[in-house]
Amino acid sequence: MFSIRNFEGNEKEFEFFLDMLYESIHIPENKPLKEVLLNSPHIRKYHEGWGRKGDKALIAFDADNKTVGAVWYRLFDENNKGYGYIACNTPEIGIAVSKDIRGRGLGTLLMRKVIQQAKDEGYNTISLSVDLENSSAINIYKKLGFKDYEVAGTSKTMIYTL
Repeated sequence: MFSIRNFEGNEKEFEFFLDMLYESIHIPENKPLKEVLLNSPHIRKYHEGWGRKGDKALIAFDADNKTVGAVWYRLFDENNKGYGYIACNTPEIGIAVSKDIRGRGLGTLLMRKVIQQAKDEGYNTISLSVDLENSSAINIYKKLGFKDYEVAGTSKTMIYTL
């Protein structure tokens, strides 16, 4: 059984959020070290200055109160687009689940919670970017109701209408 709580912004949770951000980046081979990848300009924008308007994260805990997954979204704009950018009023979602927990429904649960959160906050759409080779994630997103939006390079942007 899992519980999901709002990210409170403390240092321990922020470090876990950074771990999950790193895990969410699909690079099957020769993945750069966490510090290198997360500080590259095209990725740093996903965490730098976390806590600004439009930032939201949920963290999942197991029965022993251990952090096991996270889902988050952030708003971007024309001058600072994320990989899944659609519009400045469409939050872009990221998600990751600890390797030892995968396949037990937590990813789907987190996605349903963040979809509801975005709806509760008044957004009309949410988006995400997923690697074209990550077919298991694409299948889950489609089952949840995400639709293909566009393909750019090795990634697919998907959109969900709330």
